[in-house]
Amino acid sequence: MSEDAFAEEALEFLRGHAKPKVHVATAWGEGSDRVNLLAEKTREEELADLRAAKDWRRTAFDAGFAWITGPPEYGGRGLPSSYDRRYQALEAGFEVPSQGPFTIGLGMVAPTILAHATPEVRDAYLRKLWRGEIVACQLFSEPGAGSDLASLQTRAERDGDEWVINGQKVWTSGAQWSDIGEIICRTDPNVPKHKGLTAFVVDMHAPGVEIRPLRQMTGGSSFNEVFFTDVRVPDSHRLGDVNNGWAVALTTLMNERASIGAGGSVGTVNTTRLTGLLRHLGRDRDPLVRQRLADIYINTMVSSYTSQRALAKVKAGQAPGPEMSIAKLALTQNSRRVCDLVSMVLGPKLIADGGEWGTYAWSELVLGFPAMRIAGGSDEIMRNIIGERVLGLPKEPG
Repeated sequence: MSEDAFAEEALEFLRGHAKPKVHVATAWGEGSDRVNLLAEKTREEELADLRAAKDWRRTAFDAGFAWITGPPEYGGRGLPSSYDRRYQALEAGFEVPSQGPFTIGLGMVAPTILAHATPEVRDAYLRKLWRGEIVACQLFSEPGAGSDLASLQTRAERDGDEWVINGQKVWTSGAQWSDIGEIICRTDPNVPKHKGLTAFVVDMHAPGVEIRPLRQMTGGSSFNEVFFTDVRVPDSHRLGDVNNGWAVALTTLMNERASIGAGGSVGTVNTTRLTGLLRHLGRDRDPLVRQRLADIYINTMVSSYTSQRALAKVKAGQAPGPEMSIAKLALTQNSRRVCDLVSMVLGPKLIADGGEWGTYAWSELVLGFPAMRIAGGSDEIMRNIIGERVLGLPKEPG
């Protein structure tokens, strides 16, 4: 099938199942004034969004548009990445439910399952993940192992054809609605820390799995801590070889940074909204403010092009490389620029709600920003990766 014929088929599907987007210009002071990086929603709102996301993904999958580049044996169409980009551009013109609940499962866990899982696990989960029947989360960080992930202490001990998992994970996004999780455990404490890890796919509904939401300073609960007490996992659900979990983790982490750096798992600030704030405050003619706004716009566009170039490699079937750390670091740097500018122009209006539309609402973004300097790898770790693996600088001493 030619790409143009595919596009016609895609348009016919979209027109039959979704409404075209209608751009309605809104004036300052109209609608919601919330501004954030991480959407803060109630559990009821989360579940409603999840149901809508699942309905749309099932519809798109059954029509052949949910996993366009995927292997046909697992429900994909096996088409080149250019077809997927063409469809995404077309879908952007229609009102469809957000696919946010699937960001981690499809952007991070599913590629790892495809690369490292047994045929049994691929058959069991890949189609269901891409069809939206199940949701997956990532179980890596621990209270004592964040940026230094290889120091994790969650244990998996072999018991015949099963593994018994005990430990705690933290900062787990989407655990509250996930059906499976990708977990990294220590399986050999007597070897160097990177060499004693093993990865598994774990049932999030299994006995011994406890999920507790974590309250953030923004007021929401986007993350969770997850406890594992004698949780049993069949050996068939192991990802990769025993004690080779670090290689599996790197596959996931590179895909994670690709997703975050491209804006896949967090919102990005609308520069139009930021410009509206400056005009409202009468600061849009201030040359220093204008320069900082231009700096934000330029850096946002540059990082976007870098992400697109790196994602094109991923969609072409190549493994994500260290350049995705550039995209992740660029996102946090650009977010910091926005928060610094907003803080400067708003002053006390940022910390005290005086009832003025579009002012105090920015506090949610400013309070949420520090999390982005940590999520998906801290800024310091990203700089080390860029220095060592992109620029070829000497490795930092252990």
